[in-house]
Amino acid sequence: MTSSQLPQAFSHPYEFAPEFKKSVAYFSMEFAVDQALKTYSGGLGFLAGSHMRSAFELRQNVIGIGVLWKYGYYDQIRKTDNAMDVLFREKIYSFLEYTGIRFTIEVHHTQVWVEAYFLPPHVFNTVPMFFLTTDVEGNDWLSRSISYRLYDSIVSAKVAQCMLLGIGGARLLDALNYEPEVYHFNEAHAISAVFHLYQKFGNAEEIRKRMVFTTHTPEEAGNEKHDINQLNVMSFFGSVPLETVREFTGIQDGVFNHSLVALRLSRKANGVSKLHGEVSRHMWGSFSGIPEITHVTNAQNHRYWADPVLDGGQKTGDAETVASRKKDLKKALFEIVADQTGKLFDPNVLTIVWARRFAGYKRPDLLVQDAERFDKLMRNAGYPIQFIWAGKPYPTDAGAVNTFNHLVYLSNLFKNMAVLTGYELGLSRALKCGADLWLNTPIVTREASGTSGMTAAMNAALNFSTFDGWVCEFAEDGKNSFIVPVAPPEFSPEDRDHHDRSHFFRLLEETILPTYYERPQDWNGLILNSMRDVNAFFGSNRMATEYYEKLY
Repeated sequence: MTSSQLPQAFSHPYEFAPEFKKSVAYFSMEFAVDQALKTYSGGLGFLAGSHMRSAFELRQNVIGIGVLWKYGYYDQIRKTDNAMDVLFREKIYSFLEYTGIRFTIEVHHTQVWVEAYFLPPHVFNTVPMFFLTTDVEGNDWLSRSISYRLYDSIVSAKVAQCMLLGIGGARLLDALNYEPEVYHFNEAHAISAVFHLYQKFGNAEEIRKRMVFTTHTPEEAGNEKHDINQLNVMSFFGSVPLETVREFTGIQDGVFNHSLVALRLSRKANGVSKLHGEVSRHMWGSFSGIPEITHVTNAQNHRYWADPVLDGGQKTGDAETVASRKKDLKKALFEIVADQTGKLFDPNVLTIVWARRFAGYKRPDLLVQDAERFDKLMRNAGYPIQFIWAGKPYPTDAGAVNTFNHLVYLSNLFKNMAVLTGYELGLSRALKCGADLWLNTPIVTREASGTSGMTAAMNAALNFSTFDGWVCEFAEDGKNSFIVPVAPPEFSPEDRDHHDRSHFFRLLEETILPTYYERPQDWNGLILNSMRDVNAFFGSNRMATEYYEKLY
């Protein structure tokens, strides 16, 4: 008999709140809970980390299951000419505890040893969390390397990583003698767990009773897909015959779509913003066997992210306290800028930050593509401006790396432009606290939610954005943010980019800069509106509660 209680050594340090007693195992490829624990690459991890913190604050019956990445995602460093470089360095964490749990999973006809480490709740104020590793005695180099690099670029290695999270996570629960009432997959990386559950329960209906799924991907083509025969050879389906796999997943061709199978085997699923929920229902609506797809808008943990002094000023409506504290936080950020780039920024100057994962659809270089207008903006002595970029491209995404480096080289022309490396939780917090304006430039409908602007707003930065993702539920142009109108859908990509870029420049030149320098009271009013509005709905305690109400 499996138990509904965790072993005492790994249990929650509180009595569950009555409304949150149902037991949930939350599977995620990445978690960003603290700068000291580098088990994340970007937004998906930031979101999952905030969820684990809020579940703790609300006394929820949730545990987290992830992977202990030996090299993390990667350390972003610089070459001799200041272009970015990639360093894979071993991470060692004294605060993780070895559970004593050790078992094998089969990967490509090889028995791979897996061990589990435990993050106690008191360390970072999270629910109990477990991290799996294959870097253990008894494994050869190839087996050990499964848990080396988050999102390995080699297809077979990435599949093995998904198996570690999915099958390994399910096996961990068996080893704990623990049967959660809900299996929550944060993205479809852990889908291999369902084949372990199929062997356990004997039919798909028993899986659906227990499983819910969160999709973060707003395009069908962007979802993880692999050759079904390759997966079969790699033991992805455990001992479930391929014919049976096809029968209960509905996959009849040669392409195994991880998200599609996750949807078909869930009793409920969700997108991560109101807009993304609509996009997801449209995107998957023509497929058979799709459950109800609702939405739970992403959010971030207020207690972790919000500066206490700024927050106190917002709560009392004290704009002077907010403005004074903001200047101090800008000075702290500018010490990082000086250290990395040798440039001295001025805390009295409007500072714009673009910081998130570097990816094509996020268009990090949108404004600099009009070189003449950008140059004029940067050299305007009447309305001075400072720009900071930061973010990690996927290390083998040559296009994104080239964009990053192009910005680095361009910054050599301007003493008021900086490009920073090492965008992790620590730098992210400093940038959000030090930004006056948080620039967000994705192609509309391509950003499922985005959350960086939430934590920027919590720290008295105004969002300056296209109308996409979570922004659609928050923004009131000219009242709590500055929003670019949506380009007509029939526009070509070139015309769309020109439209968006022109409106970003227009808003900067005609509205934002005059307001900041000539009407500081109006600016401070916008800041207080923004902080109030983001705190009202975009804290992850609300999100963690909605998961219980809408999905669990």
